[in-house]
Amino acid sequence: MRKMNILCLAVMMGVSVSCTKKNMPADTLNAAGKGKLNTQGSPPGDVVGKLVVGYQGWFSTTGDGSPNNHWVHWAGNAGGAAPSPGHQTFELWPDMREYTNSYQTGYASLGNGQPAKLFSPWDVQTVNTHFSWMQQYGIDCAALQRFGKGNAQLDGIASRVMNAAQTYGRKFYVMYDISGWTNFQSEIKTDWTNDIVGSLHLTSSSAYAMQNGKPVICIWGFGVSGRPGDVNSYTDVINYFKNLGCYVIIGGPRNWRSQTANLPAFNLANMIMPWVTGSFGDVAGADSYVPTLSADFAYCNSNGIDYQAEVFPGFSWSNWNGGAQNQIPRQHGDLMWEQFANIRNQGIGNVYVGMFDEYDEATAIAKAAEDASMIPTNQYFLTLDADGVHVSSDYYLRLTNDGGKMIKGQIPLTFTHPTPFVVGSTPVTVFLDHCDTTTGWTSSNTLSVNTTDKQEGTGALQSVGSGTDEFKKNFTAVNTGATAANGSIQFWYYVSDASQFGTNNQIELGSGGAADVNEYNWNIGTLVNGWNLITKSFNTATVTGGTPNLSAINWFRIYHTKTASITTRVDALTVIH
Repeated sequence: MRKMNILCLAVMMGVSVSCTKKNMPADTLNAAGKGKLNTQGSPPGDVVGKLVVGYQGWFSTTGDGSPNNHWVHWAGNAGGAAPSPGHQTFELWPDMREYTNSYQTGYASLGNGQPAKLFSPWDVQTVNTHFSWMQQYGIDCAALQRFGKGNAQLDGIASRVMNAAQTYGRKFYVMYDISGWTNFQSEIKTDWTNDIVGSLHLTSSSAYAMQNGKPVICIWGFGVSGRPGDVNSYTDVINYFKNLGCYVIIGGPRNWRSQTANLPAFNLANMIMPWVTGSFGDVAGADSYVPTLSADFAYCNSNGIDYQAEVFPGFSWSNWNGGAQNQIPRQHGDLMWEQFANIRNQGIGNVYVGMFDEYDEATAIAKAAEDASMIPTNQYFLTLDADGVHVSSDYYLRLTNDGGKMIKGQIPLTFTHPTPFVVGSTPVTVFLDHCDTTTGWTSSNTLSVNTTDKQEGTGALQSVGSGTDEFKKNFTAVNTGATAANGSIQFWYYVSDASQFGTNNQIELGSGGAADVNEYNWNIGTLVNGWNLITKSFNTATVTGGTPNLSAINWFRIYHTKTASITTRVDALTVIH
């Protein structure tokens, strides 16, 4: 939670920058997502080539039997009293339906009439549930946060994490935050030797993360404003753990390369993980970070350091620290997916998601309240439908799973996420056109059917030329069965050379039989050479010329200005809901 405090200032002050991705390096994978990422450095292990999440495990409640035995991180009351209206330090309400044990708060019942209860990680079942989700949703490893030297509470949670990781086939490692220590330079060393390795025997576990044959340790906060230490103490700690045979990850600020005084210490690390949570507040801001991401990766590759990029879903802390509600909106996954795609487009194969269970600042990807029916009726809490789209409570776990697959090259790079909004559903797919024949289609370029390079059916429509109108059709009306709230247009779109596109572009879908009549339209967005899976939600569209009737869709067009002749293809034109 406290990692956000300094790093969100740019967003809070309204600082913004912009850039485009048109000069990004081309993706090295083929359309099937196969091939080699251009990563360098260490070979794949338990953190290199893996999807890692931060795990807090720091909540406790009165009556949970823990050494704390009072409300911690849920409540802001003196004496550890239960959270109640106006006395809470968390923003996002968890989905409580899978927890065996839960603890009554001081809030009114939830909107669905259920009592307002919360969980405690001291219950073994809670940590087991979390790690079972990690297994289910393709999360490889958890970085267990450790604030301050060992005590019965921290050590008990660490043991529960070790056991759960073993049970569910996940890896974990210890991640120290230097803000929680009186004298981190000496105390972290003692804690590692006496508690982590000694009494807890964490590194002896088959689940403890190993990289290059070495136990992994992460130290977060070097070079971060407000945290203690300097280049000398940083160097001492890094060398100490390297001399013990550890693989050392350093978590620092996004401007770590410009800290010339601290750079000699950073250069000693085995892996660098810059913290970006709160550094930008929307998709354009995520894109503005790409030059830094690229330069970080290049620097690490040139200096024999592994590089781990961080992703966050959104942010808000109004219940704890004031400020705007839903301060950095999740944009129903668009913000998080843009970060995944930017990282993948750079060829970076190591990702850290911050965080798994950070309900305090609403960065949790773990299951959370979908809507007002799942939160107390007498206190504001953020819900997952805050951005106007209803998603299932596990949506961000599923989005993370798909993001991990894309990072690893198991699915193609796409800047529109393939994750359905609703849990456990196979989207209803209604074909507008299989794109297997040119019948009814027109183009300002040479139009044909490519029967070799296709995504579905017997062929894909192909346009070759420099004309703006690529694919256009007025077809027999189709009842899609979708609504503006739950539907999306989806199709495959091939580009031979995205750098030759101009900025004037659009996708159009409507029921008026012509352009600008009862029409949804969208900017096509960022494209890479090769096949792109395009998904555009109706509730994010611009509406032109009246209200489109999704029961009678009869118009589709793609247009794009060009600076040279380009080959484009479209296949499997559908509406999903």
